[in-house]
Amino acid sequence: MPRIVIVGGGAGGLELATKLGKKLGKRHLAQIILVDSSTTHIWKPLLHEVAAGTLDSNHDALPYLFYANHHHFEFCLGTLDGLDRMNKTIKLASIQDEARQEVVPDRNISYDILVLSVGSSVNDFATPGVKEHCFFLDRRSQSNYFHQAFIQNLLRLAHQKNESKQLPFTIAVVGGGATGVELIAELHYSLTQLTHCGLRINPEDVSLILIEAAERILAPLHPTISNMVSKDLQSKQITLHVSTRVCNVTSSGLYTQLNEFIPANMIVWSAGIKAPDVLAMLDNLEVNRNNQLLVKQTLQTTLDETIFAFGDCASCPQGDNTFVPARAQAAHQQASFLVRALGAYLKKKPLPLYWYNDYGSLISLGQHNSVGHVLTKNKIMKGKIARFAYWSLYKMHQTALHGAWRVALFTIANILSGGKKQRVKLH
Repeated sequence: MPRIVIVGGGAGGLELATKLGKKLGKRHLAQIILVDSSTTHIWKPLLHEVAAGTLDSNHDALPYLFYANHHHFEFCLGTLDGLDRMNKTIKLASIQDEARQEVVPDRNISYDILVLSVGSSVNDFATPGVKEHCFFLDRRSQSNYFHQAFIQNLLRLAHQKNESKQLPFTIAVVGGGATGVELIAELHYSLTQLTHCGLRINPEDVSLILIEAAERILAPLHPTISNMVSKDLQSKQITLHVSTRVCNVTSSGLYTQLNEFIPANMIVWSAGIKAPDVLAMLDNLEVNRNNQLLVKQTLQTTLDETIFAFGDCASCPQGDNTFVPARAQAAHQQASFLVRALGAYLKKKPLPLYWYNDYGSLISLGQHNSVGHVLTKNKIMKGKIARFAYWSLYKMHQTALHGAWRVALFTIANILSGGKKQRVKLH
C-alpha cells in the first residue's frame, strides 16, 4: 500500500489529508500520514482575532490526533528537519519539553509520495532589532503571547490612569497587508469593547499606528479597496504611515528610512512573507529567494516528481508568466486539485495542470465590518454583506473538514450561546 506523507497541517494540508483519508485511506488504497509541529489546528486567517482577544483559540482549535482517528489518516507530531530523496525519507527533529529535555529523539519517516505544505512566516528582511523587539503572529502560540502582553499593558495603563500617572501608550503594526490591516482594526474593536465592559481606559488612550513601505496599504488589492480601508481606519483615529520603510527597531520604537523615530510600546511585525528556512536545505530541491519550493503546474517539485508542494511554501507558475499568490483561497483550491492529481499519479495517468482562480479579496475591519472586491462580478462589497462573506470563508474551511451538516449544527449552537459569551478574552 503506497504511503502519502503530508508535512504541514495548515488550512491546505489538513483539507488535503481529510479528503485523501476519505478517498484513499478509508478504502485502504493508501496510507495517509499528516505531520505537524503543533498538536492542534487553527485557521491561520483567524490569528489576528486571537491576538486581539476577540477569538478564544481554545474554543476553535482542532486536535489533530483525535480528528485524524475519525478521518482515516494518521497524525505524527514533529518538525521537518531534513530530507533524503534517494531513500525517500524525511527527518523529524527531536521533541523537547520546556526545559529543553528530549522527550522524543530524531525520527525518520519513509514515503512513496511526499507533499509539503508547511506554510510561511513573516519576512524581517534582515532588519536590525526585529527579532529582538517585535511580536509575530505566524502561529497560535505567538498570537496568544501577544494577547497576554496586550492585556497586561492595558491593565498597567488603567492603573496609571487611576493614580494620575498615565503615560503615552502606542502599538505599532509594521506591514499594511491583510494581516496588518485586520489586526489594527481588531485591536481598535477590542479596545472599544474593553472600555464598554468597565476597563478604566478610553480607546484614545492607546495610539494605534500602521506602517507600510508601499505607496498605499493593501497594495496588491484593488485601489478602491485600499482607499475604502484607509478611510475606515483613519475614521477610527488610526495613524497611517505609507511609503515608510522601517530600517531599525529598538525597545522603545523604530527608525524609518528618513531616520525618523516613531516611538512605540508594542511593535508587531507583519511585513512580507517567506517560507521556512529548512526548505532551502532539503536535498538540493530548488527554491527561490523567499525559500519557496519551485514547482511545476502539476505542483510537483522541479527536481523530484514524487515530491509535491503547495500553498505559501510553493512558487507555482501560471501560463502567463505570473505566479500563484500566497493566499488562503489558493491553498484551498490546490488541496482539492491534489486530491485528483494524486489519484491520477497512483494510477500512473497523466497529471492535470493547476490553474488559479481569483475570486476576489475580503478584508475584515472588526467584528461588524468588512470590505471586499468580487472579481466574478467586478463589484465592491462593504459593511455587513462583506462581513457575512468573510465569515462564510471560514465556514467553507470548516465544511471541508467536518461536512455541511456538522458545520450547520456548530453554527446554530454558536448563535444560540452567543449572548452568554464575553466579547473579548481577558486570559
